[in-house]
Amino acid sequence: MYREIIGDKPIVGYDLGGGTPSYLSIENLERITASIKKFNLIDGMYLSIETTPVIAAKDFDKIKAIRGLGYNRISMGFQTVSEALLESLGREGSKSIYERAVENIRRAGFDRLNIDLMYGFLNQSDDDFANTIKYTIALNPEFITLYRNRYKGTKLEAESQGVTLYKVNRQYDIAYKLLRDAGYIANNGKNTFSRIPDDFGTSSYLTKRVVDATSYIGFGLGAQSFVGNYLAYNLGCADHKLRKYFDAVDNGILPINDIADMPVEEVRAKAISVMFYFGFISMNAYRSRFGEDFRSVYGKQIKFLEDNFLMEFKDEDTFMLTDYGAAHLYGIIPLFYSERSVKEMFRMSDRWLNDKKGEAIYLEKYDRKVFDSPSIAVDLIVLNKEKTKILLINRAEHPYVNRLALPGGFYKNTDDTLEAAAARELLEETSVNADVGEENLVKVTSTKERDPRGWIVSVAYLLVLDEKDIMPRADSDAIYAAWTDLNSLNKDDMAFDHYDIIMGVVKKAEF
Repeated sequence: MYREIIGDKPIVGYDLGGGTPSYLSIENLERITASIKKFNLIDGMYLSIETTPVIAAKDFDKIKAIRGLGYNRISMGFQTVSEALLESLGREGSKSIYERAVENIRRAGFDRLNIDLMYGFLNQSDDDFANTIKYTIALNPEFITLYRNRYKGTKLEAESQGVTLYKVNRQYDIAYKLLRDAGYIANNGKNTFSRIPDDFGTSSYLTKRVVDATSYIGFGLGAQSFVGNYLAYNLGCADHKLRKYFDAVDNGILPINDIADMPVEEVRAKAISVMFYFGFISMNAYRSRFGEDFRSVYGKQIKFLEDNFLMEFKDEDTFMLTDYGAAHLYGIIPLFYSERSVKEMFRMSDRWLNDKKGEAIYLEKYDRKVFDSPSIAVDLIVLNKEKTKILLINRAEHPYVNRLALPGGFYKNTDDTLEAAAARELLEETSVNADVGEENLVKVTSTKERDPRGWIVSVAYLLVLDEKDIMPRADSDAIYAAWTDLNSLNKDDMAFDHYDIIMGVVKKAEF
């Protein structure tokens, strides 16, 4: 039915995906592939397919047959090599299975292997994630793709609000550095890393869809199609039932559940949102797709992004994310939404975003045994010479996410003294390098109820520094660091008991 519509139009990419196609019998894979090859597939494109580590490890004959059908790029999801996380996700996997899977894929003749990894789990430590990256690099795939964990459809779905965007960005940065150091290349913000020069690492289908906003047709239950200004979802997108899909096909009806003729501003927004998957927008590709100049349509957005160092023109054609912009990608994309979509986004955020709910989820899963009881935290009260301003951070992590706080953090076993811990935390969170001595100690607070994570004793140090010589810059677990007027402090805006600590120290010192 679709061949009657498409005719002899050139097909520039084809994926057989979803993670499940390799479950099919070899005979059914042959039938599907033979039907696809009746379309006008252009020469040189990659036919891409997905498998699982278990199938690749245990059924070499099927992997070899898939390669024989002409598939020359294969993708496989590890998700994570942490056994504890795999168990909570309900997935079968172990290091030995992964290694056998890669060995069979190579024996079958594939020289384009992509491995998918997930990050941003609630109980996934940075060290665990870094080890997953290192392990995957050692298997030497041509491509590695990172996916932010969305939890949907897993037992961990209810935990999603306990993960801050800051943690997600931090783990992406960890992966980015490890992969770049190992020779895997990707643009800022791009999720697929390639060790093959001048190869984006994605399938032909996805590359053309992202860069050029090429139209695509989706076959199968719940698949999506986007052709011209028409967006369609197949039967099964709502109830995931195959019967209606089969009935429509058997009766000569295209199995479409919904189809919409989208306004051009919505089509533009969808195309641009997808382009950010590669971290840049091509001026020529945009003009070819929409028949208009990107700079003329989005001049206001371009100015804002350039003025705030979020994006920059690498050349006349390429408008690319900066390193700083990549960390704020989820705030950049909505700049290109239609006015109607922006309003709907804010309405949805009012209903769904709830820091208190996320904090409750985080605390429920928090492992108190990570620190000895009681734990010791160091806090820095840094005033300017005039004693009119104080250096504060905005917290990026639970608890008290998005609240103002003193720079500080936990004393660690690697710290020689509490003063060394204080200097380290000041440098990590604000980029301010200053000596902290015993003479700077001004307050110890040991109330057990001061921190919702448990009994944490605070040791506070007072420093007076020249504001003119110091330009604070946020790092570690701070969203930003800045000098703040003492008189403007509001107790409700501050984390923990930091307002009381500040006021007590200031009053005692008679500033």
